[in-house]
Amino acid sequence: METVTTTSNGTNRKQFAKNGRGGDKKRRKVQKAKKPVGDGSAEEVLLIDVKNLLLRALDEEGAEKLAEKEMILPEKYSTIELTIHELGSNGDGLAYSPNRDRIYVVPFTLPGDVVEAKIYAHLEDHSLTDLLKVVTPSASRDDSLIGCKYFGNCGGCQFQMLSYAQQLIHKRRVVEKAYENFSSLDPAVVPEIGPTWGSPLQYNYRTKLTPHFDGPRKGGWPVGAEPPSIGFQKKGQRYVIDIEDCPIGTPALREGLVRQRKWTRENIHTYKRGATLLLRESTIRTPKEGGAEGEYAEEKVCVTDNKETITEYIGQFKFISPAGTFFQNNNSILNEFTTFVRENLHLPIPNANETTPKYLVDAYCGSGLFTITCGNAFDKVIGVDVSPEGIAFASKNAELNNIRNASFLEGNAEKIFEKVDFPGSETSVIIDPPRKGSDKAFLDQLLDLTPRRIVYISCNVHTQARDLGYFLTHEKGVGYRIDSIRGFDFFPQTHHVESVAVLTKVI
Repeated sequence: METVTTTSNGTNRKQFAKNGRGGDKKRRKVQKAKKPVGDGSAEEVLLIDVKNLLLRALDEEGAEKLAEKEMILPEKYSTIELTIHELGSNGDGLAYSPNRDRIYVVPFTLPGDVVEAKIYAHLEDHSLTDLLKVVTPSASRDDSLIGCKYFGNCGGCQFQMLSYAQQLIHKRRVVEKAYENFSSLDPAVVPEIGPTWGSPLQYNYRTKLTPHFDGPRKGGWPVGAEPPSIGFQKKGQRYVIDIEDCPIGTPALREGLVRQRKWTRENIHTYKRGATLLLRESTIRTPKEGGAEGEYAEEKVCVTDNKETITEYIGQFKFISPAGTFFQNNNSILNEFTTFVRENLHLPIPNANETTPKYLVDAYCGSGLFTITCGNAFDKVIGVDVSPEGIAFASKNAELNNIRNASFLEGNAEKIFEKVDFPGSETSVIIDPPRKGSDKAFLDQLLDLTPRRIVYISCNVHTQARDLGYFLTHEKGVGYRIDSIRGFDFFPQTHHVESVAVLTKVI
């Protein structure tokens, strides 16, 4: 057994004896970890889920006593039988210890599962495990739904054994918890979270895959050497497992994966180190012979060169962009998604005797996705981005789609709206930042702009909740109201959820 003095609820790993069985049985005090800083990382999200689950089992006094309690923990690599209590926001099952004073994290499990798991790390208030087997399945588990032979090893998917309806319910709860835990807002100002909008495709949807392989420590591979595993990381590990097929990828990418793996294995001696491969879908549309106007035949191809230009269609809108740059990776949901965003940018303002906004600013515009799909409802549109390449392709895409009311500006991050001269009272703004969210400098500039309506799109609902907490409690943001929040499922079978929040300035 390992004896641990738990002194805080941080995330530093417990150091074990090299033999992996707790051979050194001396008592060791775990170093106090730094407190979370609201970065919305997977580690922070898990830590909060763990703390909240422990607090529900213990009153405040019990929690304080637990913080100074000496625990006798099972040895590293020992097995333990657990009953899964809750599904965490990161997609892993959470189980209480027998005394309900510690949490065990078990991947690929569902609430109600009784499982056997192997412990591989003890952190200060929870332990990480690998799933060995399901002893008694939950009523929610249906293993006949699993569509990938690598599920349970590959770290890419978490929910293939869960019905799609239940996946959407869980993701709605993820959004709810994000606002409870990260926004610091009065619950009264946060509207009921809407149902998660499902993806038309639950498999064969992903238009970009990036398999990779690890390299030797030095020198590369000699001719004739055994090629490395090419695929994705094993769940909970830092090494790559060999993956021949990925069923969430589109058919074009699944075929491309076979070809690219074969080429890489045959030419591995040309690599000096590990690498990431690119598989990106591109669409070729040609008019149907003898068909009506607007009828097309489509061919999907797999592009592997980061610098090659790929083409995507969203409804009748055409987009080009470099294959290696960001573009939403589930085309099947994009038409519905952009329609939702467009309608919420331009809907009449509730309880206000004013016209709808006339102007649109698309911050973080990239290659112009929202500027182009949403801009026709406005008199003028400006797309702003800090990337010169993004601005260049946004301009090309506006021209391709005959968009005449849009212009694009390369903005300095510290003065992103400097050249925007629209009156805030007649302006809508789209925000679609990276996973880390928006920083204080950007949000302060947005507050100064005072747009009438804001649609905040996020691939990390936890940083979205944090940002809106800052925005709405700022003295310049008190006149805003959250009209709606809901998730969109861009990545079925995984824990990821996109979130859209709509705000209106009403004072």
